[in-house]
Amino acid sequence: MPALRRGLAVLRLLAGRPGPLSAAAVARELSLPRSTTYHLLAELTAAGFATHFPEERRYGLGVAAFELGSAYLRHDPLERLARPVLRRLVDSVGRTAHLGVLHGAEALYLVREQPRQPTTIVSDVGVRLPAHLTASGRAMLARLPAAQVRALFPGGPFVDRTGRGPRNLPALRRLLSVERRRGWAVEDGYVTAGFASVAAPVFDHGERPIAAITVTFRHVCEVECGETWPELAVEIRRAADELTGRIGGRG
Repeated sequence: MPALRRGLAVLRLLAGRPGPLSAAAVARELSLPRSTTYHLLAELTAAGFATHFPEERRYGLGVAAFELGSAYLRHDPLERLARPVLRRLVDSVGRTAHLGVLHGAEALYLVREQPRQPTTIVSDVGVRLPAHLTASGRAMLARLPAAQVRALFPGGPFVDRTGRGPRNLPALRRLLSVERRRGWAVEDGYVTAGFASVAAPVFDHGERPIAAITVTFRHVCEVECGETWPELAVEIRRAADELTGRIGGRG
């Protein structure tokens, strides 16, 4: 079992770095003896889970790791794990809930669960919306590095649907800062007039925002009211934390 844990730790380290690592770097990062590190890397390489680059004296992920990742994606694990969590959330709050992910500068909706008396809303499965306008998009953007947000929104006026929401990068940054401190994101008529949403992020094992859970509901306000729906946010954050745990993530 210790050998298995160490081997998995090596794979996780290789997966989390942008390029190959030397055996010395692996040993240092994981506090492993050099002899143990070389043995683990040799076994992982023989099994195809690691690749040795002899000219560079470094190691990276192998084809077998890619095959495992591809198989994982084919089984739609995130959607499968999220659906019962969303169902329990909908039964608790009586409103429509979604699971969304970032797709570039857009929020892509993967799962929707509805109450017994559903309301027609634009955020259906497969729909993409500007991430800066959606609560789900900003719940994830708020946990990304500033440089990554800047790369997603390089400049120019932002897409506007209803006359509400951030119009440029400085305004988006200010809003993300508030939402990061608060712990959840809110949109009040940014996407569709007469509807509001509250969202919380879901994290992977590296504490990166991999998805967001959103609840959408009717809310008519002639101007942006400044409401943040903290009681509803408690329920949504609890569901997001549950899904984070189900996928082995850390928030």
